[in-house]
Amino acid sequence: MAWTATKQEGALLGRQQGRVDESNWETFSADLVAAITAAAASGLPFVVDLAGVPYMSSRGLRALSTGLATAKKADVAMRLAAPGEAMREILAISRYDKLFEVYDTVHAACADAAR
Repeated sequence: MAWTATKQEGALLGRQQGRVDESNWETFSADLVAAITAAAASGLPFVVDLAGVPYMSSRGLRALSTGLATAKKADVAMRLAAPGEAMREILAISRYDKLFEVYDTVHAACADAAR
């Protein structure tokens, strides 16, 4: 699992590479919260790039929920971007596609979040 957070297109972009499951969800959650805190301090929206995530367990989804709660408290717009087919299905089954704004591309998510 690898996490990076960089400024891109008027947003802070968090990019996850690899599965998020029982072995690493706590690290993923901490990375999300740290990035949201940085986005709030910079006055930027926050976008999570899921293109490199082939699978996310219920613990990973819980981390996304924690991130969303943190973002709302900090008044930071949080979006999900570029989920692959399997991640899109996981988001749909869990109804997280109703909880989050999900975009096909990072560019679209960043552009919308920065408005």
